[in-house]
Amino acid sequence: MIRRRGSLKAASAALAGAMTAVSNTGIASATDKLRTFVLVHGAWHGGWCWRRVADVLRAHGHRVFTPSLTGLGDRAHLFSRDISLQTHVEDILSVVETEELSDLALVGHSYGGLVISGVANTLRERVSRYIYLDARFPSDMSPGASFSWSDFDTPETREARLKSIHEQGKGVAFPPSPPSAFAVTKPSDAAWLQRHLRPMPVQTYIGTFTFKNSGSDGLQRTYIAAIKPPYAALVPTHNRIRNDHTWSFTTIEAGHDAVVTAPDKLASLLMAV
Repeated sequence: MIRRRGSLKAASAALAGAMTAVSNTGIASATDKLRTFVLVHGAWHGGWCWRRVADVLRAHGHRVFTPSLTGLGDRAHLFSRDISLQTHVEDILSVVETEELSDLALVGHSYGGLVISGVANTLRERVSRYIYLDARFPSDMSPGASFSWSDFDTPETREARLKSIHEQGKGVAFPPSPPSAFAVTKPSDAAWLQRHLRPMPVQTYIGTFTFKNSGSDGLQRTYIAAIKPPYAALVPTHNRIRNDHTWSFTTIEAGHDAVVTAPDKLASLLMAV
């Protein structure tokens, strides 16, 4: 009996030490609030691009989903010219419904900001916070308002992109930009993107989406602006909402593809939000 008590005390001490060590390394303890994250990638990317961020979040005990939108990533074999922004909105709605998620943080990067705005049109408060990571979002989300991804481009940029779609994408695909366009310069990271970037279906660029409710207007939402270096096309967006009281605004010292180049910083920000 004495030996057994001694063994029990030793085991208890070891367990307490292990829990302290886990807490000190930043892994979630029983007192931490564990969250559910659904991470929505940007144009030409796939769920694969969140790998490094997801690894950090999961190491802290959070539940993480990184779906690929139809026609991209591991779902590139489903590519079709008929795939639209509405299709991608339904992709994310399906994840939430199938996994029976609620009280989640929904993160949209770049083009993914348009997607989560459409998702908010349906889910509303079922999502605890909408997080826009250096993302596009419609300025008007009132019921009946419509928008197209192409609306965000200058006439010159739109013309150049449509020309690329017709010449390189044969009228059905929007060819990907090079890794350098996303401020990815490290050779190994650029090579990783180059291997996995895929064309966007043309309707995601020229098709329209119409709000039935109010998108993410009036809901808990945060904007994370990538500022080192800033993505030139998004600087007006950053400036517009920096002092908008309907948004929580913060920055990350990384380029547009912070999901690739600054995963630890980004994961820390997401957990802080």
